[in-house]
Amino acid sequence: MSDGVLQRVCVFCGSSMGTRPEYGDAARAIGRELAERGMGLVYGGGDIGLMGEVANAALAAGTEVIGVIPRALAKKEVAHWNLTELRIVDTMHERKAAMYDLADAFVALPGGIGTVEELFEVLTWGQLGMHAKPVGLVNTAGYWDALLTLVDRAVDERFLKAEHREMLLVGDEVPAMFDALAAYSAPAVTKWIDREVV
Repeated sequence: MSDGVLQRVCVFCGSSMGTRPEYGDAARAIGRELAERGMGLVYGGGDIGLMGEVANAALAAGTEVIGVIPRALAKKEVAHWNLTELRIVDTMHERKAAMYDLADAFVALPGGIGTVEELFEVLTWGQLGMHAKPVGLVNTAGYWDALLTLVDRAVDERFLKAEHREMLLVGDEVPAMFDALAAYSAPAVTKWIDREVV
């Protein structure tokens, strides 16, 4: 359960800009919102795409930005060397573990396979009761509609409990998303649908 005091938010997003200007707008809005609320940013450490946009907006607004990037990606994703702190790690597993440890909440913006993987990993950990941190999805320009249809199908087909579906906070307005993160309470149900757990 969130106590409403979020010190740092981890943002998952693309290392590309995508095709719509709204994606960059949303990334910059998150950077500014973090600063306005006195929160720091944790992200993947890149200086390109939406990653660079959210980091630069947060820095310009005067808030802490911590990037975490694997050594092998530091050149490919063009590591951002002007952050409050840049942590270079050896593996993707270390990257995700460090980002998880540093953050009190998670938000996903538009992105590709890596963004989806990071989002679903923290959701899975929450579903298993390994944490009670809020997870949000900013559905800019309906980017995530197809993904949400899939998740809803998993509920309909009894692969996912409705309570766990609702762990994923969804919205298209950045300030409202941050309000939802602060008000979040984790569901008090087990993952398993067809068995009793003692």
